[in-house]
Amino acid sequence: MQKKIIALTTLTTALFLTACNDKKPATLDTDNAKFSYAVGTQLGEKMTATKTHIDLNALNAGIDDAFNGKPQKLDEAAKQAIFTKVMQQISQEQVADQQKKSEKNKADGTAFLADNAKKPGVKVTASGLQYLVEKEGTGAHPTANDEVTINYRGSLIDGTEFDSSYARHEPATFPVGSVIPGFSEGLKLMTPGAKYKFFIPSAIAYGEAGAGPKVGPDSTLIFEVELISAKPAGAQALPPH
Repeated sequence: MQKKIIALTTLTTALFLTACNDKKPATLDTDNAKFSYAVGTQLGEKMTATKTHIDLNALNAGIDDAFNGKPQKLDEAAKQAIFTKVMQQISQEQVADQQKKSEKNKADGTAFLADNAKKPGVKVTASGLQYLVEKEGTGAHPTANDEVTINYRGSLIDGTEFDSSYARHEPATFPVGSVIPGFSEGLKLMTPGAKYKFFIPSAIAYGEAGAGPKVGPDSTLIFEVELISAKPAGAQALPPH
C-alpha cells in the first residue's frame, strides 16, 4: 500500500506540475520539452484510474506550498491517513467495476451461446464448448502431450479481435495442454489440415481474470483455427496427408 501511495503522489505531482500551467501553450522545440511532453503523456495515461479523486485547486495549492516552502495545511499523519482512505476507495471502485463487467459479459455470452448453438453445423460438447467444422483434415487427433502448429484468430463476441497469428504473419507452435481448457479441447477434435471455429464459454476460457486489456472478465471467446501440423513433444511434425 505504501508503494502505491508513493507512486500515486509522484505521478500526480509530476503530471500537474506540467499540466496546470495552461496559460502558456507547450512548444516542443527542444529536446527537454519533447522529453517532458513524453513523460507527461505516460503519466497522464497512468492517472486515468484516479483522476475522479483529484481536486485541481487543492492540488495546485499543495504544489505551490511544497515548492515554495510555505507551511503545509496537512501534517504527515493526516496526509498518510487520506492517502490510505482514497486508495481504499479506488480499490473498491475497481472491484465494483470488474464485477459489473463480469456480470455483463456473462449475460451477453450466455445469450450468444444459446443462439449460436441453434445454428446449422454447430456442435456442443459436454463442457459447453461449441465448434463448427469448416474443413476436415486427415491423420491423427492431437493429444494433450502433443505439440501443434496452427494459424488462428481470436475475437470477442462483438467482433473485437484480440489475438491473431495471421496478423503476425507467422503460425504459432505450442503444446496442446498449455492453453485454456476450451481451446485445448477443441484442438483435440481436429486433425492436420482441418479448419474449425471454436466458441468458448468463459468458464473454460479465461474466467473471472480475463486476459490483457481486451479480454474482460468472464468473456466468451471465438477462435478461427487452422491446424497445420501435430507431433508428439520432441518429434518431427507430421503434416496433413
